[in-house]
Amino acid sequence: MPVFPKISLRPEVANYLKEGFMNKEIVSTLGKQEAERKFETLLNHLSHPPSFTTVRVNTHLGSVQHVKNMLSDELQKQFNGLSVPILQHPDLQDVLLIPVVGPRKNIKKQQCEAIVGAQCGNAVLRGAHVYVPGIVSASKFMKAGDVVSVYSDIKGKCKKGAKEFDGTKVFLGNGISESSRKEIFSGLPDLKGVGIRMTEPVYLSPSFDNVLPNYLFLQNLPSSVVAHVLDPQPGERILDMCAAPGGKTTHIAALMRDQGEVIALDKVANKVKKIKQNALLLGLNSIRAFCFDGTKALKLDTVKGIEGEPPFLPESFDRILLDAPCSGMGQRPNMACAWTLKEVTSYQPLQRKLFTVAVKLLKPGGVLVYSTCTITLAENEEQVAWALTAFPCLQLQPQEPQIGGEGMMGASLSFEQLKLLQRFDPSVVALPDTDFDSLRDARVEDMIRLANQDCIGFFIAKFLKCKSTQETDP
Repeated sequence: MPVFPKISLRPEVANYLKEGFMNKEIVSTLGKQEAERKFETLLNHLSHPPSFTTVRVNTHLGSVQHVKNMLSDELQKQFNGLSVPILQHPDLQDVLLIPVVGPRKNIKKQQCEAIVGAQCGNAVLRGAHVYVPGIVSASKFMKAGDVVSVYSDIKGKCKKGAKEFDGTKVFLGNGISESSRKEIFSGLPDLKGVGIRMTEPVYLSPSFDNVLPNYLFLQNLPSSVVAHVLDPQPGERILDMCAAPGGKTTHIAALMRDQGEVIALDKVANKVKKIKQNALLLGLNSIRAFCFDGTKALKLDTVKGIEGEPPFLPESFDRILLDAPCSGMGQRPNMACAWTLKEVTSYQPLQRKLFTVAVKLLKPGGVLVYSTCTITLAENEEQVAWALTAFPCLQLQPQEPQIGGEGMMGASLSFEQLKLLQRFDPSVVALPDTDFDSLRDARVEDMIRLANQDCIGFFIAKFLKCKSTQETDP
């Protein structure tokens, strides 16, 4: 049962998404009523968190069992001795799943209130405490040590420093303030730590702030599938074209046992710094990260550059991951998206530019994996249909493991082609109510099935380059 309102979208964005999810192919197969029901279910699911927290074990530094034991001890402390199962995913051996307990409906709302920004609110629903920069408003009498009810300002209407707020707000749970209202809004730039420690969140998830940072990487389930689908082998040269913050880059390096070369690109300097920090933290030496625009990564002249640095010679990579910049409409929880239709639809041309460069950089016989964390037809199945027409050298490949559902109809792909894609669609399962009692009685296989289905919206396509593109270039 939904406890939050469905995701709030601008009317033109809602209509655009609805047209995609109720296209002629879908309506003629499912019927109008069922297609509409599925779309409304999806909008409801997007405002709620997935039912599991997913962490990837850094197998380069420790065995899954050893890390699982350490994590179990940590969760016992966080949950005051209450037992929460930690499941190893049967098809993703380096992935651990922790069930989210909630929604918890009997939490008593307090007189003392704090309003947080929508992004901060989303993080709280996934286990985070409230950091000072995320606090937008607090009751005028709030002192350190007070029990505070925390609300998310999903529409972004609350004024910074306000003493009360009567606009649209969504209850996230209770916590204990670590600072007074006066300290929070004192204007001191160095006040950045935890402002409210969540003690009774509506959704109870473990906090991973500084928890086993060398051994664990917090990553959504479908994001953990991507590197397995790419299937990198030791000694290969791999390109991660849009790599920040480095979750998939470090996963690729770990699967290669840190043997070979993983080149990571991102055009934002601070993000590249984050990739390097993550590689260092996880003890991975095969990663080389560069601040570089992926659309310019192909070397077009014969002037000798610096060996191994971008731009790169054509057909010089064994495998390429293009986890493309996208509208991010599959992220959860997301209670409100203020984007215009122009912003939501702006990614398709950029994705095609990056894809074109990726095809040219890939060796014949090489593998290209394309992924997004969005739900739109235009950025997913339509891109696959375009790629197969634009590049006859590409063939869609089966994916291993196949955990998501098949691709969505509407882009004129055949049924066989749709079966080769993976679309993670959270609307395929009802929103669960999970408490400690139901966890005790739950079967492992049922929990794994729920984790596979009730995750973020995501898309993966895998291509094989059958022949060289160099002789066909003008």
